Amino acid sequence: MNSRRRPRPTVLASLLCGCAALLALAGAARDCRAADASARRKVIIDQDAFGPAGSNMQAILMLLQAQDVEVLGITIPSGDGWRDEEVSQTLRLLEIAQRTEVPVHPGAVYPLVNTQSRNKVWEALYGTLFYKGCWTEVWPSEGAVRRTPYHADPYLVPPSPAGQPTIRAARESAASFLSRMVHEFPGQVSIVAAGPLTNLALAARLDPQFSSLAKELVFMGGSFNPAPADNPFAAEYVNATRREFNMRFDPEAASIVLHEPWKKITEVPIDPTTKTFFKAEFIREVARGQAPFDAYLGEWGQSYPMWDETAVAVWLDPSLVTRSKT
Repeated sequence: MNSRRRPRPTVLASLLCGCAALLALAGAARDCRAADASARRKVIIDQDAFGPAGSNMQAILMLLQAQDVEVLGITIPSGDGWRDEEVSQTLRLLEIAQRTEVPVHPGAVYPLVNTQSRNKVWEALYGTLFYKGCWTEVWPSEGAVRRTPYHADPYLVPPSPAGQPTIRAARESAASFLSRMVHEFPGQVSIVAAGPLTNLALAARLDPQFSSLAKELVFMGGSFNPAPADNPFAAEYVNATRREFNMRFDPEAASIVLHEPWKKITEVPIDPTTKTFFKAEFIREVARGQAPFDAYLGEWGQSYPMWDETAVAVWLDPSLVTRSKT
């Protein structure tokens, strides 16, 4: 096997208490920019940032609020929603959080190979998938969290209930930005990826040094044996425990990225999240805070599993991990 493509050891994380994942959101707003930038951990957030609020946006806020973290930028692929709609939602979030200096770089519109039509052929052969991200045509009107209505146009940006942004995305592509940052800060940039891995796969193909120059990859994705739970998000894994969305939306990208020569990979699978919810009482508690985004979370926060928040929490504070496998 080519040594460049040999998989690196992976840590599988399990958390003791899901509520700890959102501690970075609690309390009054903090000026994270005031800290010495040279002493802060550098991170790029690769996120399919579908909102408003929800696990995607709350994970971003955790990193923006961490005093020892410098967010170099946010890169956006399609996944939970279409890329352009996600970019718009992210820009609006940065305005609300008063962090408009953080650049947002548009990434991949489509997976490398997978398409909606291929996905439908798979379903015809093997059974209907509960969740398909931006390809989810039908969403329950009752008994589930709210979701923006389906549309098939990847370049349509519907009006957001949280308001339209006045700032614009960066012109540089996500893959180019990812490559440029690891060259500018070799061995210093952590990449926290919480969506499909298309942007990272493109960066790896654009720049053979990309993964080896990064400090580490932390990603939310994959599943092993998620615990049964009485909610529709866990029900998807009852008969197919290995069919997690981020991996299956772009499996070719996942294969490319996970065969790259990273110095360190930390995987946070779906397993510790099926019973870990951003509960209504916690939303109400956060909404009483003084941070500029607390009202946004109070208005648009919903009781999703804390998928991406858990991955971010593992990176922010590894002591939260109670069980891991290398």
